Amino acid sequence: MNKEAPTALILGGTGRTGSLLTGPLARRGITPRTAARRGADVRFDWDDPATHPDALAGVDRLYLVTPVMRLRYADQVADFLDLAETSGVRHVTFLSTYNADQAPAGIDIAAIEADLASRRSMTHSVLRPAWVMQNFADDHLPVIDGVITAPSNGGREAFVDANDIAAVAAQTLLDPEAHAGATYSLTGPQDLTFREVADTLASVSGRPVFYNDIDQEAWINGALAAGVPADYAVMLRWLTGAIITGNGATPTGDIEKVTGRPATTFREFAERNARAWTLEAS
Repeated sequence: MNKEAPTALILGGTGRTGSLLTGPLARRGITPRTAARRGADVRFDWDDPATHPDALAGVDRLYLVTPVMRLRYADQVADFLDLAETSGVRHVTFLSTYNADQAPAGIDIAAIEADLASRRSMTHSVLRPAWVMQNFADDHLPVIDGVITAPSNGGREAFVDANDIAAVAAQTLLDPEAHAGATYSLTGPQDLTFREVADTLASVSGRPVFYNDIDQEAWINGALAAGVPADYAVMLRWLTGAIITGNGATPTGDIEKVTGRPATTFREFAERNARAWTLEAS
């Protein structure tokens, strides 16, 4: 009699990393179940607890992505993890944030890590990625009229490819025992300035790309004017402030440690996605 394949629930299943997990898991004998408010295998809404039991049915491992564009969600996540425990989940891989232990008071990211560490009926792994390279290819840090605009004061960041984050996540979900209690700081192999990023994008696209080192508060105010929730300014100030003060991500080697292959360089990422910037400029 064949044993039923383990099932992994992937929150944020249509997002940057969650959408990249299904293939690697399925190829290695894990049944992936994507969850999101729309477009996934099952409907999941953090603000609608009625969607949670069905999403968790038959699941024994979980890729945890917390509510987006929010600062306070620890109670919501704790209730969900309580349900996950009683439903039979025995491992959680949590998508955290680089230097989560240094997050300002009022941001719940460290509280989720502490909550997971306190639970005894499930193991956990924590992924702390640096700024994601895909920011430059979508609407987070877009090239507009040949210019990247963001505050940095010349600081550096070891930008990481979302594909590498997903590759590490897959390993932790495939072999939870081997990664139980682990915290991985996920970075690219180089720390770069935004100006160096702009130069790389110009090189691969064949078009001029410049960097505008804008004042931090002016940039945050622009984000709020564009629709970012007002209280999220705290998060934006922390994330950009880390780079400005020289506390941005530095290469760690954790991606190679877990996957056995080097992390993607920014140039490799840019060459793979060159069409994003050639189309923008045309």
